[in-house]
Amino acid sequence: MVCSYNLGKYININKLSVTLNLENIEYEPEQFPGLVYRIKDPRIVVLIFSSGKIILTGGRNMEDIRKGLDILEEKLDSVL
Repeated sequence: MVCSYNLGKYININKLSVTLNLENIEYEPEQFPGLVYRIKDPRIVVLIFSSGKIILTGGRNMEDIRKGLDILEEKLDSVL
């Protein structure tokens, strides 16, 4: 399942890449403009773009996507 979401605000991806848990992220701006964040439970891969747009993929159902989004918003609130 793939879902898109818009936070409605700019995200400083460089700051985010430094403050998130490094074992769960991939950020190589020369290769891809977004940050890839992997959530272990539920198994969700999140693509975060500086525009505030987010793509969530890997969920088996909407409940997994919602849990992944809740985890992501919690992390973003503590970091940004």
